[in-house]
Amino acid sequence: MNNYELMVIFTPVLSEEEYTSIQKKYTDLVTDNGGEVVHTNPWGLKSLAYPIHKKTTGLYWVTEYKAPSDFNEKLKIQLLRDDNVMRHMFTALDKYAVEYNAKKRSGVPTSNEKVES
Repeated sequence: MNNYELMVIFTPVLSEEEYTSIQKKYTDLVTDNGGEVVHTNPWGLKSLAYPIHKKTTGLYWVTEYKAPSDFNEKLKIQLLRDDNVMRHMFTALDKYAVEYNAKKRSGVPTSNEKVES
């Protein structure tokens, strides 16, 4: 099992219920294929750096998961077929990135954050 991070930009016309249900759809896809969702972080509506399909905003969602190496191809096909997905990006995480993300989630200051006294 390898560690991955997935960032997806969904179309901004989704309602709150549709946004949560589509997140659940992809987390269920990970778990149904033998993976494990470590953490999800819905960022919500953000401005895009450049227009995509004549839209200037998008609903961002970031999830960290563990899965077999061949799973990403299945997930990629599902993301490309989904009309609500404007962009997606996979990132393979090494042990240092996994450790960094865990520290950041737990509130421990990381090396590039200043500790306030």
